Amino acid sequence: MWSVKTDPRTGEEYLAVHHTGRPVLLNPFTNKGTGFTAEERIALGIAGLVPPAVFPIEEQLNRVYENFQAKRTNLERFIHLASLQDRNETLFFRLVYEHIDEMMPIVYTPVVGEACQNFSLIWRRARGLYISYEHRNDIESVLTNHPRPPAVIVVTDGERILGLGDQGAGGMGIPIGKLCLYTLCAGIPPHLTLPIMLDIGTDNEDRLADPLYVGLRQKRIRGAEYQEFIDKFVEAIQKVYPEALLQWEDFLKGNAIFQLNRFRDRLCTFNDDIQGTAGVVVAGVFSGLRISGQEMRDQRILFAGAGASAQGISDLLVSAMQEEGLSLEEARKRIWTVDSRGLVTKAREGLEDFKATYARDVAELETYACEDRSRVTLEETVLGAKPTILIGTSGTPGMFTEPVVRAMAELNERPMIFPLSNPTSKSECTAEQAIRWSAGRAIVATGSPFDPVEFNGKRYRIGQGNNAFIFPGVGLGVWVGRVRRVSDGMFLAAAKALADAITEADLAEVAVYPELPRIRECSHAVACAVVRRAVEEGHAEEEALNDLEERIANAMWFPEYRPIRYEPPVW
Repeated sequence: MWSVKTDPRTGEEYLAVHHTGRPVLLNPFTNKGTGFTAEERIALGIAGLVPPAVFPIEEQLNRVYENFQAKRTNLERFIHLASLQDRNETLFFRLVYEHIDEMMPIVYTPVVGEACQNFSLIWRRARGLYISYEHRNDIESVLTNHPRPPAVIVVTDGERILGLGDQGAGGMGIPIGKLCLYTLCAGIPPHLTLPIMLDIGTDNEDRLADPLYVGLRQKRIRGAEYQEFIDKFVEAIQKVYPEALLQWEDFLKGNAIFQLNRFRDRLCTFNDDIQGTAGVVVAGVFSGLRISGQEMRDQRILFAGAGASAQGISDLLVSAMQEEGLSLEEARKRIWTVDSRGLVTKAREGLEDFKATYARDVAELETYACEDRSRVTLEETVLGAKPTILIGTSGTPGMFTEPVVRAMAELNERPMIFPLSNPTSKSECTAEQAIRWSAGRAIVATGSPFDPVEFNGKRYRIGQGNNAFIFPGVGLGVWVGRVRRVSDGMFLAAAKALADAITEADLAEVAVYPELPRIRECSHAVACAVVRRAVEEGHAEEEALNDLEERIANAMWFPEYRPIRYEPPVW
């Protein structure tokens, strides 16, 4: 066991360990490898257990970075980083922090998708909790096996991993990766994070047939049994970790929306696929409007894809337009959705609530030039609806064809084109295609990282609409501000804070998001905005505003070695 303490005489933060010898080296939170000082080696009983040379963290970074570069594939690089995290948390986070542009795509999207697909093959060491359906009557006991109360929990059931579908227990790679970003991007201490995999089986035949598969080898539990399991899980969280923030991640669309609506007023919780995605996309739109010189209330927005993320983005855009004076009805009429069956209209039977909300009147189609009014294509919708913004959440690669992009450019001087599906293989078009087909006039943001585009002598830095610009800061604000509930209003406040962080230099490169090395600065701004909105809405106490910016900054953990002292346990 160990704990973080502050020396009352010097004010210095240190780690107090209650054991000596090899356990100090085996714990990734206390291990420094060759970074232990000579005095620490004697005091902690580890002299001789590590080589005699003492290396500061800056020199250790050279070794681990050289090893990283020597790996031949991205999956090997992912394994290398995961192994480093398993043995030395501080060195891992410092390495990724120092090389964030290069390594963030490895520890999260797009490479984490490949890692989830190969999870059973590359599994090395357990991290977090696996709560299987077999634990359904003993979930509280499983939760108490985690060594300390977390500030943030990320949970998945592995059914809709990125754009890759059901990965079963392999979906655990997503909560692990998400929580890595909470620490990397917002400074939430890694020991206060907890990834959880709810394993209720898988319908992925490849996983079930894999002799190495580490998950529950059965078909997915569904229906009433599934919901009963989820209810028991939430009830256990409320009892064991009542102050934790619970983030839902990569659930199937229907389940994602249902669980968020079911529990958002019962505990401190949100769904990043719905609300986090909405926050970062709306921030990108606000930034794009600074380039186009337009107002939010005047936008006409077309979605390609009608899943959970599209619902979250649409609803937050509506809120943003309402704040600029539109009524709820007027704002909703400025949104169109196209799914696999074409433009969503009120003529379609059995519409889900979200699709029904934004379904278009059939009479509107009389002004459209289309071959089949029962299946209006994306291109036909662009020509008929004349949108100013095109957002892709479909997971269908190539859906933004050249005619679609060219039509957007003919209708708008500066169209916004956001192919957001990830990983990269699922993107609706590439950044280069959007720039070239629009003759360089499109304002482009993507879901996965793309290299800068050179066109007609101009360099376009492609802003990545990465949720990491939003959700870590939200979590930081909730933790420091002791926020009791998470509201959509907090995500709108977060979006505005992120958009305010965009510099003129960013806009000169037609980039609607900051560069990754500034992400901690953005998270700080987001966290402050969240706390202010929480107090305004009555979800946090007024005292949370006291010295807010300083308290947020001081709470952000930075990956550097702290002194370690042995203190005998008190029984």
